[in-house]
Amino acid sequence: MSYDMPIAVVPEFRVLYEDDGVLAVDKAAPLLTHPTGEKNEPTLWHGLHELLCYEVSTGGQVSLINRLDRETSGITLVAKNAEAARELGKAMQARLLHKEYLAVVQGTPLWESACCAEPILRMEQVAQTRIHVRQCCHPDGKDCRTEFYVLRRCGNMSLLRCVPHTGRMHQIRVHAAHMGFPLVGDKIYGGDESCYLDFITEGWTENLAQRLLFPRHALHAYRLTFPWRGQEITVESPLPGDMEALMNKD
Repeated sequence: MSYDMPIAVVPEFRVLYEDDGVLAVDKAAPLLTHPTGEKNEPTLWHGLHELLCYEVSTGGQVSLINRLDRETSGITLVAKNAEAARELGKAMQARLLHKEYLAVVQGTPLWESACCAEPILRMEQVAQTRIHVRQCCHPDGKDCRTEFYVLRRCGNMSLLRCVPHTGRMHQIRVHAAHMGFPLVGDKIYGGDESCYLDFITEGWTENLAQRLLFPRHALHAYRLTFPWRGQEITVESPLPGDMEALMNKD
């Protein structure tokens, strides 16, 4: 049995903060951030162009400062003009954007807080994998550090606050899995990479629902602090309904 939508969440976004130069929106999963050229489907970029059509027509632009994976929900920062794009781009390069995430993971850590500082690189550089984008912890990788804090435990799942201090690909997911607590619904790092391959070929199926429990990796970008015109702006987005329901599942 297959389903019409590969991930059972309505793709949408809502505005969390806006001024004349920047916009922060809350992106739902499975909305793509930017067109990929592979499929003709709505993206956050398309929606922002519709929302900011007046600004774009009068010399403005839509520049995505941070990008989230399709299956990651939460805060995306957008520059509305060239000046904002330059300032926020420089802040991003200087690591002045402070990002925090919420994740539902498999298992219940005995610790209340922990830090993983294992370097990360693409797995195919050091081991066999059928997934080109898969990353792994390895001494030859790039410096990487993530802090984890337990917020809630429920059954065999836990809600963690995750604070990445670097911006490596799949960082939170790789570090959480390395520590023995992979994200619920993670098709790549959840322990069986065939889940990802089956999803690519067949879409979301009843079999995958039984194996993964959740139709996306349970990760949400919930807080973003960024410097803007001499001030620090903090934007927050609460835990989305699908992840809240997952934590309350009997």
